[in-house]
Amino acid sequence: MTLSRIRYAAPLSLLLLAGTAGAAAPEPQYGPNPSLPDPQRGLLPSMTVPERAPWGDRKPTVPEGYSIQAIATDLKVPRQTLVLPNGDILVAEGKGGGNAPKSRPKDFIASLIKAKGTTSVSGGDRLTLLRDSDDDGSYEQQMVFAENLNAPYGLALVGNELYVANQDALVRFDYEEGQTQASGPPELVTALPSRINHHWTKALTASADGETLYVGIGSNSNITERGMDAEVDRAEIWQIDAETGAHKAYATGLRNPTDLTIQPETDQLWAVVNERDELGPHLVPDYLISVQENGFYGWPYSYWGQNVDPRVRPQNPEKVESAIAPDYSLGSHRAPLGVDFSNEAVGDRFSQGVFIGEHGSWNRSEPVGYKVVFIPFEDGRPAGDPVDFVSGFLTDDGKTRGRPVGVTVAPDGSVIVADDLSNTIWRVTRDSADAPQASGAAGSGSGTARTSPTESDGDATAAPADESADTADNGETAADNPAPSGNEATNAT
Repeated sequence: MTLSRIRYAAPLSLLLLAGTAGAAAPEPQYGPNPSLPDPQRGLLPSMTVPERAPWGDRKPTVPEGYSIQAIATDLKVPRQTLVLPNGDILVAEGKGGGNAPKSRPKDFIASLIKAKGTTSVSGGDRLTLLRDSDDDGSYEQQMVFAENLNAPYGLALVGNELYVANQDALVRFDYEEGQTQASGPPELVTALPSRINHHWTKALTASADGETLYVGIGSNSNITERGMDAEVDRAEIWQIDAETGAHKAYATGLRNPTDLTIQPETDQLWAVVNERDELGPHLVPDYLISVQENGFYGWPYSYWGQNVDPRVRPQNPEKVESAIAPDYSLGSHRAPLGVDFSNEAVGDRFSQGVFIGEHGSWNRSEPVGYKVVFIPFEDGRPAGDPVDFVSGFLTDDGKTRGRPVGVTVAPDGSVIVADDLSNTIWRVTRDSADAPQASGAAGSGSGTARTSPTESDGDATAAPADESADTADNGETAADNPAPSGNEATNAT
């Protein structure tokens, strides 16, 4: 495999690194009861980020009966998308972070490795609107809807109000269906924690009735190495009054909740979470959860329920005792950055469940993730192993052509995938001409932020040009992950 490894560390560091790199794999880590091996620690963790490779005339792989095409290329670090009521697609573009100091030698080494997995393109700090005006699936119109934002990430539409989660604030635009450009600057809803911003991404979704917004806020460290004062109002999901901006902690102990969505029919909040690093290649599993109000999920004191993390000082047995185990393990170091519920229009075996965008690993010798997976559901709960839905980002020789971030399921059953390495938006469609339309159009109160909740009730196009890669830890700051050409290696784990 052609991989970017540490070739310049001291021999002792390499020996310690190799000690974890060859660890035997445990049983599959999918589902509600993953196998958890003993922690492995050394001076340096295993670190590998695949080298970038161009798409050329290639495209990602999708299941038989589906086609994929690039509907937008040459973007400026696309993160999350939102399907508007008329079928337009908004894309949040940006890179955040940059204020996190490095306090340990391994932080410098890790930042160099992670930078191999980040694009050289500067973040757009904007929203781009894509329009398919003749319904041929090509989205031939591409316009800047709003600019001069601050690393926008999460998006939600509630009635005629468009909410954007910048890295430092939740803001609101007025919106009318068919609008192609914001009518003015956004209004502040509430400030969001932004000091240091080790994990800078701010995930966003709206409740089914549109009255409440939820924002995911990541920790300011891997495992409190900057002290607990730096973690005030971090590693939480906030519940925010959409009208007033008043907020409270809805759930805590979530190291980095990188995306949120509302389950249709039940109106239950779900999230994907990036767990802690540096305990070996098979710890700790990233996960999917149905978020419980006032629930505590372990970080930093424990993981996967009540498994104590010995690195944390002081320990807190009382908090550990209250820690809730997640619903579903995705496996360790997958770095999930996108999640959305499917619908009947997607069809086949992919109509009941969730799609998850896995940005890919940095903290292990053999890369994992780098794909979009589907988790089947039964009776409203995860039921079964992940199924690859969009893959082929990793090459046979160990390079990578792209890294998935946000995943959005449109009412027509198409699946929209943001790729922040090749700076592309991909669209997956069902080949069947008589594929059913999901009940209700975008904006009908489905409850997912991807398809605009309201207050009421083929083949690829020319493959995108390659860029250098986006971050590895998937949500950490530029200072933690400096990118080539002065651009930070942002990530979201």
